[in-house]
Amino acid sequence: MPTHRSTATRIAAAAFALAFALAGCGSDDGAAPVAAAPSPPPAGPAAVDNCGVEVAPPQAPDRVVTMNQAATEVMLTLGLADRMAGTAYLDDDVLPELAADYAKVPVLAKEYPSREALLKAESDFVYASYPSAFEADAAGSREELARLGVVSYLSPAACADRDDADPLTLEDVWDEILEVGTVFGVRDRAEQVVAAQRATVEKARAGLRSADPLRALWWDGGTDAPSAGACCGAPGMVMAALGVTNVFGSLPGGWADASWEAVVKAGPDVIVLVDASWDTAASKRAFLESDPVTRELRAVAEGRLVTVPFSATTPGVRNADAVAELSASLAALPSE
Repeated sequence: MPTHRSTATRIAAAAFALAFALAGCGSDDGAAPVAAAPSPPPAGPAAVDNCGVEVAPPQAPDRVVTMNQAATEVMLTLGLADRMAGTAYLDDDVLPELAADYAKVPVLAKEYPSREALLKAESDFVYASYPSAFEADAAGSREELARLGVVSYLSPAACADRDDADPLTLEDVWDEILEVGTVFGVRDRAEQVVAAQRATVEKARAGLRSADPLRALWWDGGTDAPSAGACCGAPGMVMAALGVTNVFGSLPGGWADASWEAVVKAGPDVIVLVDASWDTAASKRAFLESDPVTRELRAVAEGRLVTVPFSATTPGVRNADAVAELSASLAALPSE
């Protein structure tokens, strides 16, 4: 099967030949032949600064291993399945529209594959959404990978020097998609993806424009000390995109350990339940409805509970759809 690069080369050569032929035809009227403009070279890799590390693959990577679901879905959305040598660590089912391409990529491990597994897969590029992918019991550090000739990329939302008080925005997520598109020479495709996501978010915002402002708790897990979406991660970003007030938006970081006393005091209009295989939304709902403190919350008593998948809480291609799904769920809640 021909590779992407060999196909692109043939397309460029054909375009050049066609341009040359057209220039030759133009000389029949006696006018001086006009030199055909050279065809643009096929799109190729470009260097980017990623968390202080220069990502400059010597050629377009074609043995990529993705270490987290969000990274996997960005690659597949950009039509890069044929560049992937492996993938790992799904949090839940891959997006349905990506399932066919996902099935073509070997799954190297249920969670993180070892560095040995990466090398066995002849990986030339590792793309991760979380820093934990580059720990010693996973791929190893980015410096170690570089010494082995493997280029690495980490979601900018997870950079170690990122300010915990700096709220993540959809623009940040879209910048990552565009940056990956740049590295892999598919910037046009990335721009199309981002444009479609902008339209999705605008439509979702319009759907809530006439609704009263809502105050929400985004609950990830933990019954003793609930882990809640704080100011600056994906949950806060999704709520902000809709104009929903995050009751723990004053707390720094992406997530914060709160208390049920604080939740009662905040009195959220709605509670967003994160659905994960290891801690389902159904189990969270059962707890809220049975606990003597939480069942008295207005959001619980009136059934103002909505669910989002865990994978929507990682920066990636799902966030725009999460905005739309949350908008639809909030619009369907019982009236005030």
